[in-house]
Amino acid sequence: METFLIRTKIFQGTDALQQLSDLSIQKAFLICDPFLVQSHLIDQVTQVLDEAKISWSLYDKVVPDPTVASVSAGVAEILKVRPDTMIAVGGGSAIDTGKAVGYIYAKTAGVGRLRCVVIPTTSGTGSEVTSFAVITDPEAERKFPLVDDAMLPDVALLAPQLTVSVPPKVTADTGMDVLTHAIEAYVSLNATDYTDALAEKAAMMVFQNLSRVVKDGSDMKLRTKMQNASCIAGMAFNDAGLGLCHGMAHALGECVHLPHGRANAILLPHIIEYNAQKDERARKRYAALAALLDLSRYNDTVAVNSLVRLVRELLHQVGIAPKLEEDAQKRLLAELDSVVKAALADRCTATNPCQPSPAQVREIYQKLCTPQRL
Repeated sequence: METFLIRTKIFQGTDALQQLSDLSIQKAFLICDPFLVQSHLIDQVTQVLDEAKISWSLYDKVVPDPTVASVSAGVAEILKVRPDTMIAVGGGSAIDTGKAVGYIYAKTAGVGRLRCVVIPTTSGTGSEVTSFAVITDPEAERKFPLVDDAMLPDVALLAPQLTVSVPPKVTADTGMDVLTHAIEAYVSLNATDYTDALAEKAAMMVFQNLSRVVKDGSDMKLRTKMQNASCIAGMAFNDAGLGLCHGMAHALGECVHLPHGRANAILLPHIIEYNAQKDERARKRYAALAALLDLSRYNDTVAVNSLVRLVRELLHQVGIAPKLEEDAQKRLLAELDSVVKAALADRCTATNPCQPSPAQVREIYQKLCTPQRL
């Protein structure tokens, strides 16, 4: 039996934040990173709350790649406030922190389920519509995905004006994360007709808009398209799951301290090639996606090669080098055994079209240490 769940109510547009005043919030607990406070970006949210005379408290200690310690600190703060609504504002780290804090608080305080409102300021993770939160344990040097439908946000407010200040490099990284979500969901073992429709649309939107928005981040229409693509891809992978690219990216990012989206970006062409070679179903799925993108359809192999070439061209257009920098190469090669082990153990790897051997994962990582041509 197949199931497909969409619980999050989505509001999209420059006036989306105004919905906060219509949610019957009595006491809100806001979670964001220090930059949103320093840049006064958070003021766009708090102003709406103030105008609606909604009481709020702010926790602004979110760190990149949220840790067990930072989540625990957030739980300690929310226990003091005991709100009826948690509002997470920011990129993937802030949203993951907020979802984890709200989830643990509800369990700890015995309040049932805390209402969760998410306001993304980047277009990449799709966390506003997923039941995932990735938490890092620095001591174990591991990333641990938390997965529970109770972490699905109730409301997502997609306000494109909040993404305009995102610099080109981050726009590129997060945009490639969207593409990886879409493509991995499309070939996932758990893909369905419902997730296929979402994944196809998200992938097409990224190829159409990402390079343009990296060049002109002030274009509100392009920002809106990428924000929508991120959300659509999030709905796809929340049900379908992801794959080896994400499993390897999690381990790689932890080892060499590479942004998650960039780790996915440089791995994606290699993962497509690997899956297509090892699994007939995956090869046909990639070929079907290539056809939707109006790429060569002479045969499945040619179609897959065309898709890989298109991904590499996009990487070039948005300024992402196809290999690791020299220092990162050294760290990766020095820790290769443990990184391979972590990638294979990652929850995302389980829904990859085929299950790789340690030697195959090692070989893919090694390809990141040699130049790749378009």
